[in-house]
Amino acid sequence: MNMKKETWMVDGMSCASCAANVGNLLQKEKGVRFADVNLATGTVIVEYDNRNTGFSRLDAILRKSGYGLSVREQISDDGTGTQEKERLSGLRNKVAASAILTLPVFIYGMFFMHATGANPIMMAFSTPVIIYLGREFFINAWKKAMNRQANMDTLVAVGTGSAYLFSVFNTLFPGYLLSRGHQPYVYFEAAAVIITLILLGRYLEGKAKSKTSASIRKLIGLQPQNARIIVDGKIKDIPADMVVPGNIILVRPGEKIPVDGTVTEGTAWVDESMITGESMPVEKNKGDKVIGSTINGSGSFYFRAEKVGSETMIARIIRMVEEAQGSKAGIQRVADRFAGIFVPTVIVVAIINFALWYFLGPHPSLTYAVVTSVSVLIIACPCALGLATPTALMVGIGRGADMGILVRDAQSLETAKRIDTIILDKTGTLTVGKPVVTDTATVVEPGMDKVHEEVLLGAENRSEHPLGLAIVMHLSEKGLEPDNPDKFVSITGRGIEFTKGANNYLAGSLRYMEAAGVEIPDMIREKASGFEYEGKTPVYFSVNKRVLFLYAVSDSLRQSAGDAVTRLKRMGLDVHMLTGDNEATARAIASAAGIEKYVANALPDDKLRYVENLQKQGRVVAMVGDGINDSPALTRADLGIAMGSGTDIAMESAGITIVKGDIDKIVAAIRLSFATERTIRQNLFWAFIYNTLGIPVAAGVLYPFTGYLLNPMLAGAAMAFSSVSVLSNSLRLKRKNISS
Repeated sequence: MNMKKETWMVDGMSCASCAANVGNLLQKEKGVRFADVNLATGTVIVEYDNRNTGFSRLDAILRKSGYGLSVREQISDDGTGTQEKERLSGLRNKVAASAILTLPVFIYGMFFMHATGANPIMMAFSTPVIIYLGREFFINAWKKAMNRQANMDTLVAVGTGSAYLFSVFNTLFPGYLLSRGHQPYVYFEAAAVIITLILLGRYLEGKAKSKTSASIRKLIGLQPQNARIIVDGKIKDIPADMVVPGNIILVRPGEKIPVDGTVTEGTAWVDESMITGESMPVEKNKGDKVIGSTINGSGSFYFRAEKVGSETMIARIIRMVEEAQGSKAGIQRVADRFAGIFVPTVIVVAIINFALWYFLGPHPSLTYAVVTSVSVLIIACPCALGLATPTALMVGIGRGADMGILVRDAQSLETAKRIDTIILDKTGTLTVGKPVVTDTATVVEPGMDKVHEEVLLGAENRSEHPLGLAIVMHLSEKGLEPDNPDKFVSITGRGIEFTKGANNYLAGSLRYMEAAGVEIPDMIREKASGFEYEGKTPVYFSVNKRVLFLYAVSDSLRQSAGDAVTRLKRMGLDVHMLTGDNEATARAIASAAGIEKYVANALPDDKLRYVENLQKQGRVVAMVGDGINDSPALTRADLGIAMGSGTDIAMESAGITIVKGDIDKIVAAIRLSFATERTIRQNLFWAFIYNTLGIPVAAGVLYPFTGYLLNPMLAGAAMAFSSVSVLSNSLRLKRKNISS
């Protein structure tokens, strides 16, 4: 199948019921695999077979029901969408105009309702509010009715429309009700104030939603606009989106790096804090990777473009976070199903309530019936219910992105709080993922070691073996200068041989030394045995057929690994370690990290089976890894966590990516999951409580006991306040302490 996955804007949504309707309409279309609608972002993620359907057809289907699709807008340099600015500006103007026109209506309705000409004056001011400024409610409600659907606009349109038409009739024909023993009350102020409050609520929601997606807009705004490429030895400025792999690019101090690539010439210190969260600049030399959108602090350098456009790290981060913020957690799907039947149920309740008050209520029964039914329709708008989950997820996922924790989808964030077992891959997760010299031993007299080691440094500079590179780093850190050998030979799988003057040198494994007939002092043998027991690799260095130096090389444990494992255990997690390394290395690393359960010599299939066996025991398993060999286990686990210092395939297989590869962030990711889930439950609790208590009060359940009836204006204010309160509670996540 030619499956495509797209994210589009959805026009015309105003409540959770709208989101449910849009999802249902799209899911029914042939070729659509799934459609995730997010009310908070106003977007839908659709996976579809482009041989059967596409944007135009899906847009046409939604247009028939009063909705529509549009391509996501481009973000300006300051990280703000132009369309979003215009929409909020237009909504703000509507609110201002509606408030100005509603104020005299409210004053007359509250304090001068019996003044001469009060009703015509109120009708004159409220008519443009209802018919012009509030026209979208009625247009959308009509479109939904034509398709046998209902949403929040339906409730608002029926409620305010009824109040307005009832008031117009009583203003134009007051004698009709008077002749039948009823007072011709008017509710212009209720209808106008409700429209104004709902418009205000939507404006405040729009502002709050804008804040929840701020992390995404910041990332998009940070993308560089231009690149300085080298063509035929000359510098040429081009737009960054025109860079192709293989271009050689010059980056000067203070400039943004336009795309991802590898340094070919020069040295610089690069600020990667926007990607890694680390404040210290990173030194970049020939052969080092650079990340697009990071900032060159000092020094000019050239680099070869490798990943451009949508393949750059920043583009992938943006895509992952966008898809995550647009996805739904399981708890949100339950809320959506509830919202889908809630609106029709409320309309039925309002009709029954009207009938009960009209036939059984006290005089004037018609007035009571109208007031209570309008209040029920207004207060029952499920805005807060629809915003409860997605806004908390948006803020939580955005907060994670700020911390260097990328969440692929809402389900991953929801799963993180449920895990009870976590499996850590050794290399690149618990360890740095790069061999370093940890110990040395020598039988050379003091003062003579420098001469030989400088020749070794010159020789290893020519080697590309990881162990050789570790020795180069070690000797360079000692302040030695390389002394290039006269002759150099590399013997694959064994070591290197080189000469300097009259001296003949060998560097490599024990097997290589023994095959060459090299003498190995007992002290060196004893040290090597100890290093091997600790899981380290001994590298022997001989001069003229006698070993004089021994270097222990291993992949060192991350400084924070032990503390992170301890914190994971304190959270009640069962911690395991898997590695493809030998038993000695596995035992040493597991012991140093404080892990009791580990498996050595594990191949990709072994890791996969290990995850499956734990799941068969009823465990909820998280797998943490960074390599291609971890991908099957990452995919099979209930939650895959990829270390960002690893491979692209590992990151594509995981639900959560730790950008910097810092194991401490695993603890933070789990804590973020708990904090987000807690916020969601708080939001849903208050949304349900609001509707559960609000509808009976609006229906007049307190009237027999207290004589109190809820004014429709207060119902509108309560409805708007509930949405704003849910959004405000979600935004608290941005300030919550989730440090590891």
